[in-house]
Amino acid sequence: MKPIRLMSGVLTVGFWTLMSRVLGVVREIMILAFIGPGPVMDAFVAAFRLPNMFRRFFAEGAFNAAFVPMFSKKYEADEDPIKFARDAMNGLALVVLSLTALAMIFMPALVWATAGGFEGSERFDLTVGFGRVVFPYILFISLAALFSGALNATGHFAAAAAAPVLLNIFVIAAMGAANYAGGNVVTALVWTVPLAGVAQLALVWVAAGRAGVHLRPALPRFTPDMRRLVVVAVPAALASGVMQINLLVGQQVASHFEKAVGWLYAADRLYQLPLGVVGIAVGIVLLPDLSRRLKAEDDTGARAAFSRAGEVSMALTIPASIALVVIPLPLVSVLFQRGATSADDAAAMAVAVAIYGLGLPAFVLQKLLQPLFFAREDTRSPFRYAVWAMIVNAALAIGLAPVIGWIAPAIATTVAGWVTVFLLARGGRRLGDVARFDDRFRRRIWRVCVASVIMGLVLWASMLLIGPLLGMAGLRYIALVLLIIIGAVSYFATGQAIGAFRLSEFRNAMRRGN
Repeated sequence: MKPIRLMSGVLTVGFWTLMSRVLGVVREIMILAFIGPGPVMDAFVAAFRLPNMFRRFFAEGAFNAAFVPMFSKKYEADEDPIKFARDAMNGLALVVLSLTALAMIFMPALVWATAGGFEGSERFDLTVGFGRVVFPYILFISLAALFSGALNATGHFAAAAAAPVLLNIFVIAAMGAANYAGGNVVTALVWTVPLAGVAQLALVWVAAGRAGVHLRPALPRFTPDMRRLVVVAVPAALASGVMQINLLVGQQVASHFEKAVGWLYAADRLYQLPLGVVGIAVGIVLLPDLSRRLKAEDDTGARAAFSRAGEVSMALTIPASIALVVIPLPLVSVLFQRGATSADDAAAMAVAVAIYGLGLPAFVLQKLLQPLFFAREDTRSPFRYAVWAMIVNAALAIGLAPVIGWIAPAIATTVAGWVTVFLLARGGRRLGDVARFDDRFRRRIWRVCVASVIMGLVLWASMLLIGPLLGMAGLRYIALVLLIIIGAVSYFATGQAIGAFRLSEFRNAMRRGN
């Protein structure tokens, strides 16, 4: 079997995803400072979510679940994977071009369907205008996702993981330049999005060529492989579409409350930081690895890869979840409370961050469990589970909103996440031992939980001690960094002491790439 470097791949993807998420937080800091929660920010969030929604529907959903396993198996067996990738690229381009044309024409209807609470206000017209500028981003980013999938399947993770960083770099530079020059920050922000998409596509296209994946545009061909790809991809796209429907239900509910869309978006960016670094990194690397091992009938290796990925993800996710629950207000106030963002805005965001934090392990476990199905080209089961989660999400978000207000979508998202994990885990039983964590994972997971709880108590006590510094303009950044360092040191020291993990294992993984 061609070698795959699971742990080094996770670390590579995790590093670049961390860079992207950190810069994403910087981006949100600037948006909140220059624009602030209100009609303009709500309009941008709703408009920017449109291409991202369809990107996850078509590119990340369908191609991570269908294209990557099929390409990986062809690459493993030397069955002309380049021809398959070329046909897939041309077919995807045709679909996304058609979608973009329709969206540009029917943008008002699309905005009404995704943010109905904006109707009759300035937010509606702003969202329509912004949406027509940013929507072409989906074409570039969808094609970039295909090239990224091919790179990941061939074991080249760096360029694909680094590409999303370009969006944040471009946006941060554009907003900074516009603010410095006294220009319109929102206009610079909106027009930079599609330009960043071009840069992302160019990066992975060149990287794929250097990795031997030479793809050129041509007329689409509906070959037997493409028919198989569609058969596998449609349920995966529907499953991702269900998850996007969950987001839209939340946005629809939030759009009826002033500033709520912006509050939830900012809170989402904070919990996406650990989710992206851990969950997405593990999922991206684990899927092609499992596909190859199953193709080679290496069930023992597949189970070991699944269990080690579970160890890494839970060892990093559980403490992050507890930190989001214990110190949400210091995080939000230090990062976001400035300029057009008030203390009341920060307090509202902190509540949402804590609720999302309770769901963080579930969101990461989904990324870990789904590849077990996708590697077998089974996309129908995750789709069924996602439909049940969608029903739960909609019932809670809509049902709780009249009682508890704008925070209902956050609660619904968290509960639906755990429902999805329960269904995936139960459905995974029929997949055999490959879908069961090994004894080493079981020995360590409870120790990870103990170390995380101890870290939470240390964070709470530390916050009480240095709390006044968190409110001082000149010292609050230092105080927050100190708080994070204290939490990290207490967690890793405790975890090492009680056998939750061995720090040497991370160093060895980086050296050996195993």
